[in-house]
Amino acid sequence: MKETIRILVADDHPVLRDGLIAVLSTQSDFEVIGEAGSGAEAVRKAQVLQPDVVLLDLEMPEMDGVEALKLMRGSRPDVRVIIFTVFDTDERILGAVKAGAKGYLLKGVPRDQVFDAIRVVHAGGSLLQPVVASRLLDQISKGTDGPKDASSVTPRELDVLLLLAQGLQNKEIADNLSIAERTVKFHVGSILSKMGAGNRTEAVTIAVQRGLIKL
Repeated sequence: MKETIRILVADDHPVLRDGLIAVLSTQSDFEVIGEAGSGAEAVRKAQVLQPDVVLLDLEMPEMDGVEALKLMRGSRPDVRVIIFTVFDTDERILGAVKAGAKGYLLKGVPRDQVFDAIRVVHAGGSLLQPVVASRLLDQISKGTDGPKDASSVTPRELDVLLLLAQGLQNKEIADNLSIAERTVKFHVGSILSKMGAGNRTEAVTIAVQRGLIKL
């Protein structure tokens, strides 16, 4: 008889969360023991429920997935987390892996790949979707893993950094600077890369430490 794998599902979209739980429940060795709709709730439930595996989205209210992952690992270093998200940008992938994610899957993958990832990670392994692994290797080969010389940050990127420091989201930044939200995403990605940061909070912290901006 297979060992039961206890799973916590964290996603801020109720319909997607319900669908994922329903799919996971088709497997006799899976038991969904909890669900969360925000990063903060995911951290709390991971501490209380002690799941074997956490399926964690990146973009959530209150706290993003990378920050949630760091807090989970702070209280329980052996926690096994699989990022399950729509974000396939290099900095997102690198940030999650640096934070300790054991797997990274993009939404839309066949359900069998999700099942396999959970079983592999539960057994102590790591699993990155091939396209994700390729992007990660590209980033590492380019030397983007580590602190960067931030002298190449542009004036517009500094504008974005200042608004990031105020906790604004992409749409709010776009409105403030009268630019497209897609352009903001591009600037944020560039900032993270130049700073060698895994997420927005880390980028702002590095920028303050280097005197690029003041809070």
